[in-house]
Amino acid sequence: MVIKKFMKEDYYEILGVSKGASAAEIKKAYRKKAIEFHPDKNPGDSKAEEMFKKAAEAYEVLSDPDKKAKYDQFGHAAFEGGAGFGGGGMNMEDIFSQFGDIFGSAFGGGFGGFGGFGGGQRRVKGSNLRIRVKLTLEEVANGVEKKVKVRRKIQTDGVTYKTCPTCNGTGQVTKITNTILGRMQTATTCSTCGGAGQVIDNRPAGADAQGLKTVEETVSIKIPPGVEDGMQLKVSGKGNGAPGNGISGDLLVAIETEEHKSLKREGDNLHYDLYISLSEAVLGGSKEIDTVGGKVRIKLDPGIQSGKILRLRGKGISNINGYGAGDLLVHVNVWTPKELTREQREFFEKMRDDENFTPKPQKSDKSFFEKVKDMFS
Repeated sequence: MVIKKFMKEDYYEILGVSKGASAAEIKKAYRKKAIEFHPDKNPGDSKAEEMFKKAAEAYEVLSDPDKKAKYDQFGHAAFEGGAGFGGGGMNMEDIFSQFGDIFGSAFGGGFGGFGGFGGGQRRVKGSNLRIRVKLTLEEVANGVEKKVKVRRKIQTDGVTYKTCPTCNGTGQVTKITNTILGRMQTATTCSTCGGAGQVIDNRPAGADAQGLKTVEETVSIKIPPGVEDGMQLKVSGKGNGAPGNGISGDLLVAIETEEHKSLKREGDNLHYDLYISLSEAVLGGSKEIDTVGGKVRIKLDPGIQSGKILRLRGKGISNINGYGAGDLLVHVNVWTPKELTREQREFFEKMRDDENFTPKPQKSDKSFFEKVKDMFS
């Protein structure tokens, strides 16, 4: 199982080139890495396959001047939300179809080997499945592993296939049409096998027309800290299967976050509204507040002002790209009672003109706009 990752390795380090490398140097470095980790040279080696995909992802960005410029300026954040291949999300067919010319004759005149991509039989990919997963704010902050039940199609036991007689296993049918401009050749997906290059030879009971059956399977999804509402993860190979020698589709996981009772998220920072009494504001003390790691007790200095923002560093949400954690901003609000007893009213009447109760803001007492500015600095 391959999960869409967010902790990215540096593309230049993956290819082993400097940031100032030329386009030719980048291409040469990619070719070297791709040949080193090619599936034909490393059959059954999952680590080599992962490195093969990482090198292709790095080259896809660094070989494009526009993408390279964005990456140099913003790093992986420039491709959040779908640009690039999303961290190991490429499948072999994507790589071979896009970068096949780079290998030249390194593997017998093309890509040959891996599943017959070099002009032989195609590998059809099954359809993707989509699910939605709800997370609490605590799960978002700390990361979590979720187990979900998925109904997906897989090949039925005992099913066998044979080469499609219409396309001879290529998955495509070539048509030649005479036009006023001369003879034109077009290639279309074979209607007999749907592009798979194979048709059913033996169809067991319970199999559909493609030799597949529906099963319920429990899939484990590792969700990294810092995901956001609406973000999509990808679990490779856990979608619907494909007939013949095809590869399974992917399971796309849409993230949905539940609202927390007292914490509000803003990027990697969290906000908490703390209400204290007038007595607590005057005398100081301590209060227990919620955090994503559990409850903590914070100190209130005597004479604390309403609107004061207490910053608890590192108590926010972990950055999804690994750049540390945000802060928890505690907004102090002094609660003023609307109804008083006779004794309380008499006390405050006496204090109305008391010099000690007269507002005397100091330079250290920041204005509302300065506080807002600090929150985003």
